[in-house]
Amino acid sequence: MTALVIVLAILVVALAGVLAYRSRPPRPLRAPRNARRILLPFTGNGLDPAVLRAAIRIARAENAVLVPAYLLRVPLDYSEDSPLTKEVAIAVPLLEAIEHAALRSGVPVDARIERGRTPTHALGRLWSVEQFDRVIAPAPADNPNGNSGFSPRDLTWILTNSPTETLVLKPPPVEQEPVPVAAFGRNGAGKAA
Repeated sequence: MTALVIVLAILVVALAGVLAYRSRPPRPLRAPRNARRILLPFTGNGLDPAVLRAAIRIARAENAVLVPAYLLRVPLDYSEDSPLTKEVAIAVPLLEAIEHAALRSGVPVDARIERGRTPTHALGRLWSVEQFDRVIAPAPADNPNGNSGFSPRDLTWILTNSPTETLVLKPPPVEQEPVPVAAFGRNGAGKAA
């Protein structure tokens, strides 16, 4: 009887170890030296899932590092270096969700937050200190509830001033609300909430 209890206890411990290992967040991937870098800038309250999936597929196909960059707008009422805790509290969970989706797909990630008076000002500041091999700029969705994507004016500025190859991705029209970035499954594919 005691042998059976010991065997059951060992099985329970082994099963708990397997479950704990499988439920851990993915480990950051190391990018190969001289890896291509794909910038995915975004603003607002999120990034359209179709744009994120496309950026992950492109980065995986090119063995590139995905660099999601939240462009934080600093109002003129504040100095440019003032801590904007509310905005950072929005940006960090979004960047973490993007990082988890990319890592689950095997794509290394190097996330950041860049601040500026406008999204294009922040993007210009980022371009002045870092080099990228491609920029993927999200266009606004046709969804009336969505506020993700750059404005047509911002997209014109990005296409005109980008120091590298630029791809503008417009999400497909959807009849329901977009899936939040946090709802992405293991393979980076969105699932219904």
